[in-house]
Amino acid sequence: MLDEISELIKESMKAKNMNRLKALRYLKSLLLENKTSKSPIAEQDIIIKYYKKIKDSLELYKDSKDHLEDINAEMKVIAEFMPQQLSEEKVIAIIAEIKVSLENPNMGSIMKELSPKIKGQFDGKQASMLVRNSLA
Repeated sequence: MLDEISELIKESMKAKNMNRLKALRYLKSLLLENKTSKSPIAEQDIIIKYYKKIKDSLELYKDSKDHLEDINAEMKVIAEFMPQQLSEEKVIAIIAEIKVSLENPNMGSIMKELSPKIKGQFDGKQASMLVRNSLA
């Protein structure tokens, strides 16, 4: 993945796309830092964390149009590396499968099974709401 990002950085430099360049450089630095750490985690997890961080910063800067444009541009770049997002219908189907497989389905047990299956592919808060609705 680092090689792919390096190539994209070169392309962004040639195209003089500064927002894309900045996002790719930061992503590359995160991946390199993780690679050299004592206990590295999966590259996909790094990308997911970074994407969530950017998404959270959208709420912090909702009044600043300049920052919002930069943040949205950064999100678009990072979204290219995110896993394919699941639809709400697909997550509801996964929840139904989990409920059937459990003897005594409750919020905690369903979320425990669901979280690893949807990690990085669906918003956890929204998934929690869907589980609550399915139990009601």
